[in-house]
Amino acid sequence: MRHRIFVAINLPREIKEKMAEYQTKWPELPVRWTKKENLHITMEFLGYLTDEELMELCQKTQEISSEKKVFTVHLNKICYGPTDKKPPRMVWVVGEKIKEFNLTPHITLGRIKTWEFRRLEQEERPQVTEDIDLSFEVASIDVMESDLKRTGPEYVVLESCKLQS
Repeated sequence: MRHRIFVAINLPREIKEKMAEYQTKWPELPVRWTKKENLHITMEFLGYLTDEELMELCQKTQEISSEKKVFTVHLNKICYGPTDKKPPRMVWVVGEKIKEFNLTPHITLGRIKTWEFRRLEQEERPQVTEDIDLSFEVASIDVMESDLKRTGPEYVVLESCKLQS
């Protein structure tokens, strides 16, 4: 049995609420918006792991987390992403680099329906760039499983690894 696994920072409820509000700002954009409950910051996507690899990952994540202190994530911009892709593939919320993990956080607000986006004239494409200012504290790192269903992915926390307070 293989599991589709990633390591993530889950967002507090009030941050998810705010993200859901941002999703309503560009109704003309051909996007499949991320379900509010699925919004998160992926730290690392590991793909398909065996039970044994998964056990090792959980253990390693626990060890790493126990050595790291609680930290704050600062989100400061909504934009198209990734920056090197034309046309863009997603609408992202991005933030300041997380020094503790050498990671620049992004949250996928939605995935662009490329063929519909390409059909829009250049000037019809909405400008998705907005400065925001949201911060939240991170007290744990989660090992997550992604179960792909017809209705979209379902995420399950397999292991929540606490950081030092």
